[in-house]
Amino acid sequence: MLKPLHFLLPALLLGQAVLAQQPTKPNSAEIYNQIQKLNFLGSVLYIAAHPDDENTRLISYMANEKKARTGYLSLTRGDGGQNLIGPELREQLGAIRTQELLEARKIDGGEQFFSRANDFGYSKNPDETLKIWNKDEVLGDMVYIIRKFQPDVIINRFDARSPGTTHGHHTASAMLSVEAFDKTNDTKTYPNQLNLVQVWQPKRLFFNTSWWFYGSKEKFEKADKSKLYNVPTGVYYASIGKSNQEIAALSRSRHQSQGFGNTGVRGEDSEFLELLKGEDTKDHTNLFEGIDTSWNRVKGGKAIGELLARVEKNYDFKNPSASIPDLVKAYGMIQALDENHWKPIKSEEIKKIIAACSGLYLEAVANSQETTPGNTVKLKLEAINRSAIPMQLVGVKTLPESTSNIAPTELKNNTLNSFDLELKLPENSSYTQPYWLEQPGTVGMYTVNDPKKIGIPDIIRNQKVIFDIAINGVTFPFERTIIYKFNDDVKGEVYRPFDIVPDVSTSIVDKVTIFNGSKTKTVGVKVKAGKDNVKGSLQLELPQNWKVTPASIPFDMTRKGEERTVYFEVTAPKQSEEISAKSIAIVDGRRFDKEQVNIQYEHIAKQQIFKPAEARFLNLDIKTGKEKIAYIMGAGDEVPNSLKQMGFEVSVIKAEDITKEKLKNFNVVMTGIRAYNTIATLAFKQQLLFDFVNEGHTMIVQYNTLDDFVTKDIAPFPFKISRDRVTEEDAEVKFLEPNHPVLNTPNKITAKDFEGWKQEQGLYYPSEWDKAFTPILSAHDKGESDKKGALLVAKYGKGHYIYTGLSFFRELPEGVSGAFRLMANLIAIQPEK
Repeated sequence: MLKPLHFLLPALLLGQAVLAQQPTKPNSAEIYNQIQKLNFLGSVLYIAAHPDDENTRLISYMANEKKARTGYLSLTRGDGGQNLIGPELREQLGAIRTQELLEARKIDGGEQFFSRANDFGYSKNPDETLKIWNKDEVLGDMVYIIRKFQPDVIINRFDARSPGTTHGHHTASAMLSVEAFDKTNDTKTYPNQLNLVQVWQPKRLFFNTSWWFYGSKEKFEKADKSKLYNVPTGVYYASIGKSNQEIAALSRSRHQSQGFGNTGVRGEDSEFLELLKGEDTKDHTNLFEGIDTSWNRVKGGKAIGELLARVEKNYDFKNPSASIPDLVKAYGMIQALDENHWKPIKSEEIKKIIAACSGLYLEAVANSQETTPGNTVKLKLEAINRSAIPMQLVGVKTLPESTSNIAPTELKNNTLNSFDLELKLPENSSYTQPYWLEQPGTVGMYTVNDPKKIGIPDIIRNQKVIFDIAINGVTFPFERTIIYKFNDDVKGEVYRPFDIVPDVSTSIVDKVTIFNGSKTKTVGVKVKAGKDNVKGSLQLELPQNWKVTPASIPFDMTRKGEERTVYFEVTAPKQSEEISAKSIAIVDGRRFDKEQVNIQYEHIAKQQIFKPAEARFLNLDIKTGKEKIAYIMGAGDEVPNSLKQMGFEVSVIKAEDITKEKLKNFNVVMTGIRAYNTIATLAFKQQLLFDFVNEGHTMIVQYNTLDDFVTKDIAPFPFKISRDRVTEEDAEVKFLEPNHPVLNTPNKITAKDFEGWKQEQGLYYPSEWDKAFTPILSAHDKGESDKKGALLVAKYGKGHYIYTGLSFFRELPEGVSGAFRLMANLIAIQPEK
């Protein structure tokens, strides 16, 4: 099938996130496909649990082949997953994965939504999931988003009828969707929502089945699929020379933090759907059969549909601006409708098409990437009409202040108009950050106090410019979010979001500091200026039984962005204690206690998060040696910093730099998480590492997944990694070998050392191993058998090889004291003499 494609190509061509904020500039073929989409009034909502759960083939097909408004509701932002591209975890990882989903939707043509559910980590059944989530609130969010989006069709990624066979979040997402389908049209269900949305009844609910749910491709091929809907997703879009599957692969490949790079394929392909609720159809390839998806579904819309059909029929690919008079007329007709759902949606669509047809380019650029509340920002505005259609810039309004002093200006064909403008920010402007992180949440839920924000996928940016453009007697308000851009000598034009930051931000340099008794340690505190000419003092807030000198340290910075690091001497009390330390900056009597975290990767837009400027101070009863450690980084983690805090000399080395001579400088080699999934060079260094162990040293290997291994010889003895894990961080831990050195030397490990662990105990434990390995620990989630593969120790020659699936990569940066004590013992295990 040869098919045109709606607005995709710019996203497909961008390729790098330096362009993630760049305005789209559709070509003639893309404009035509947008016009086609104007005349389709149908919608599909795909529902699952996490970023990367979505079926991009089906989303792309619905958005681009069927022209349907297509959304993806991911209940969580993926905070509890692992990270293949860097050390960010939890909320920071959620911010990354949110942006990856937004970039994916730019490619496949869908829209993105989220609930307030927090991905708290792997869950083995939906009962646990819905207990940790607030079921009523998550269901309410889903009902609200359905009522607001008004899908004709809902498609579940997962099966609600098979609890315990997959991630509990997966099954829970399907269970909630089935329940929501019957409640969205009930005025007694979440009646408080009806001030913002109206009740709505979707027509059909499907389950998107696949071979995975049958156990194998062979079983799926043999299964009776006569009652399933068969959606032909293997279409080819001649206008851009790509198959639907190739587009879907590009979309899925945005999930870089999860390692989901995907190769596009070509040819016939199908997706299979099982009807769960709603009326069956005769045509099992058409999900919209019997649903009016024309303008006739809107009262007074028939004439609009007829006019837009003529626009499509008469479209001139060489002169798209010829369509503008009829598009302007259609816009006016839409404004006259007494309807509140499709009217705003199609109004925005048609405005974008008119701008694209005329080559109308509007932009508002700040002179700085960051500013502070109450500051005045200089803006450079650009407006150019690249068509023969007469236009006038009637006026400009800046938001949130809604001011302007620009006189009406004729926008002549291909004549650049530039204006300088100032924007005065209110003193109470909020700092730019993900709105769902502004207030403390719970393990299972984010706090969002404003119900109108629920479902919104991205950071809410209120600093905008509205260009009022008169065309053929109709004034169109074109809204542009203020951005910042600059020219990079290598990358060219680089776009960045415009952010509001505090006057100063502060942070404690080491997020975990270990004290051993009442010794004094030097603690670094960093302060960063958010504006020019800022001065004040820094303080460390500690309990009274902790001593800090001096009480405060002054700072004076003249330039925005300038950073200073000062140092305090901190003395712990004699008794063991774990505290949260806070760094505070005082400026003109005002208290600033936020740390600015910047997240920047090539494939997503720059992000910033403000979190409390805190760190963990641990006064531990811990004994460590003087071992020198070579750390081979895998997917990325913060474990080396934690090892340094313990007093070890740590060198992060690359696998390609491993030589016999270099290894002579170390007592211990440790591999980072997923190193044997991600570092191909390790396959050629294994014998050197095994020889290192054989000669009387220690090798500690942290968890790897079941993804492709760079070598089958991870260890000197065979073992088999499985999906075994203990997700209940407070599960009882039994000592299988209580007299083993790793439980006794130099620190006596007890059950107390497994208290306060975060999110999980461990993951991807080996399930089978050679008799040379000694299993040390045993634990299990409720209702399951013991999992004994968390910590395996084997003697090899004169040394020791240790494999562990324990989540040290989470626990050490979180300051979990027992994890430090156990790690100290693994490092200290003595060679054979």
